[in-house]
Amino acid sequence: MARIAGVNIPQNKLVKVGLTYIYGIGDKFSNDICKSLSIPNDKRVNQLSDEEILKIREFIDKNFVVEGDLRRENSFSIKRLIDLASYRGSRHKKKLPTRGQRTRCNARTRKGKAIAIAGKKLTPLKK
Repeated sequence: MARIAGVNIPQNKLVKVGLTYIYGIGDKFSNDICKSLSIPNDKRVNQLSDEEILKIREFIDKNFVVEGDLRRENSFSIKRLIDLASYRGSRHKKKLPTRGQRTRCNARTRKGKAIAIAGKKLTPLKK
């Protein structure tokens, strides 16, 4: 089993797809890694030799910030914004969208499931 950057890469996947299981490596970076190490596009993870796995591991360690280090960096940058009491930090603190999206009718992913307000009924308009 190929273990790269602390992640078990699935055996039956293509190498460029399997590398995207690592946090911080997407399609572009996995293609770049395969090109720079001259790994063919149709090669699968279980067909890699130990030498090739070692090359991939060293290349990622040298050129990318992945997994725990990247997660730690992201959490520290959010914590820094909260400590500065910036507008973005306050939005993070309230668990609301931070990049200017509207929250009146959307933002359900960020805000969580809608909560029904008991006893709230609309009053008819007086004329």
